Amino acid sequence: MTDTPLLICGAAFTEDERARLSTAVSSVSVESPAALEGLAPGLRERLRVVAYKGQAPFGAREMAALPGLGLIANFGVGYDAIDLAAATARDIRVTNTPDVLNDDVADMAVGLILAQARCLLRGDGWVRSGRWSKYGEMPLAWKVSGARAGIVGLGRIGREIADRLAAFKMEIHYHSRQQKETPGWRYHADPVSLAGAVDFLVVALVGGEETRNYVSAEAIAALGPTGVLINISRGTTVDEGALLAALEQRRIAGAGLDVYLDEPAIDPRFQGLDNVVLQPHAGSATVETRRAMAELQLANIRAFLDGEPLPSPVN
Repeated sequence: MTDTPLLICGAAFTEDERARLSTAVSSVSVESPAALEGLAPGLRERLRVVAYKGQAPFGAREMAALPGLGLIANFGVGYDAIDLAAATARDIRVTNTPDVLNDDVADMAVGLILAQARCLLRGDGWVRSGRWSKYGEMPLAWKVSGARAGIVGLGRIGREIADRLAAFKMEIHYHSRQQKETPGWRYHADPVSLAGAVDFLVVALVGGEETRNYVSAEAIAALGPTGVLINISRGTTVDEGALLAALEQRRIAGAGLDVYLDEPAIDPRFQGLDNVVLQPHAGSATVETRRAMAELQLANIRAFLDGEPLPSPVN
């Protein structure tokens, strides 16, 4: 093993996460990929692994700055910030941290549905402001149990969401690249058809160029005035401009969002809307799951440095 084989890259790492990595492997740290070229050339040549956490692009230029790089270990299941084609062309392995966060992200999707339909944030404000004692009951909310739910992307997380919603006696519809084996759930060949058939449209796609604006203006329009869109995937998967216009013009009932374009400096138009529930990309943000993600990232790094099979390879 060479000296200082690990580069910890990303301002999003917590102190505990950095300490776990640096205790296990000799390392240096930078706040972003843009800082790579500021490292001494001799140091850059010795680096074999990047532990990455963040949304800033990590592409061919960053990889070229690290001539000895063999692994990019991503913290998170989504790796769309990493240029996978460029990595593969350079024989650089990429790993992520799947499965360990499925439950938390699925729970967040259900929470957003409940918060949106049952007006939980409005109810909290109704009590805190004293309006309950002054005006009595607030306006009625909408029932969740027995409604129709559509899942865009029936992968590992999408399946967990569907299983949870089935327990709410909901009628499950879905769209994916191919039809899946399900307990009688209804398959739709495209997102527009799916959106037109459901009350709640939950987006559970992977990010990247292939899914950019996959939930189009047409799909958003198909939801109609009583439909609600929930996004726990990536901000790029939904046509955000079309979504904002539909919310502002009340052409859909509402949305529950954990992801956006240009995070964390999201479009300020969202903050002026009373028909959207906003969360700060916190789907996997529990103590237990973030620890499991950090441990899986480190397991991939150790396996690579020891010449063993990678636990969760992407390429």
